[in-house]
Amino acid sequence: MPTLREIKSRIGSVRSTLKITSAMKLVSSSKLRRAQLAIEAMRPYQRQMDGILETLLSAGARLPEVHVADDAPLAIVAMSSNASLCGGFNSGVIAKVKDVLADNPGAVVYSIGRKMADAMRKAGYPSPENLNALAEKPAYGPAAELVGRLAEDFEEGRISGVVLVYSHFVSAAKQVPVAEQLLPATEISPRASLGRDDNDFIVEPSAPEMLEALFPKSLKLKLYTALLDSAASEHAARTVAMQTATDNGENLLAELTLIYNKTRQQKITTEILDLAGGKIEE
Repeated sequence: MPTLREIKSRIGSVRSTLKITSAMKLVSSSKLRRAQLAIEAMRPYQRQMDGILETLLSAGARLPEVHVADDAPLAIVAMSSNASLCGGFNSGVIAKVKDVLADNPGAVVYSIGRKMADAMRKAGYPSPENLNALAEKPAYGPAAELVGRLAEDFEEGRISGVVLVYSHFVSAAKQVPVAEQLLPATEISPRASLGRDDNDFIVEPSAPEMLEALFPKSLKLKLYTALLDSAASEHAARTVAMQTATDNGENLLAELTLIYNKTRQQKITTEILDLAGGKIEE
């Protein structure tokens, strides 16, 4: 049986850990709120963009035809977090990337997030660029530049396509790893309601020219939306993980306190009996 000093030391350790998990939960909750507002504000914009593109396609415009090089590698843009302590968030998206790699062993992985970069480097897929800053703070500018470089590589036949792998934010309690094809663009997302009849649009200068201008922007928007999605998922997973850790710590603290009190009471009782036994012997 542990001594009172050992139990007291463990109680102090648990209390210190509880302070850390509680603080991390509060910080993650605050970040989650901001990230959730950002992704919820972005999704209607993306749906509207997809609806406009589909309207242009229905008007006779066509996406540019690109010859896909059969021997070129697939480019995978995989997103994780820079830090740990977020439950199964990182392991889930890393497993999803490995599933894609199983079908495309010669792929090139652009890792966004330190955890993804470390896992892919160990698996033999080092990232061509250091993109970890995008995991910490998603920004449209760097995301658009990355998509521009990947689109250029695709058009020139250096890569055969682009796949985004990230964790989709469903709710604070649910995040789902997904793999989404960015290039080649075979179809536009399901139609979003534009609030008016498609035939009521006047497109200037023309539908093909408008599609040519908007399509690259839609690709950049998709990567930026995926970054916001991943950030919201990370903060949600960390909030839940820290809440669970805090609850477990409080339960452990209650058990240790009970053991401490019982052990202390038993020790006092034993000392009283020893003193009483000594008086009787005298």
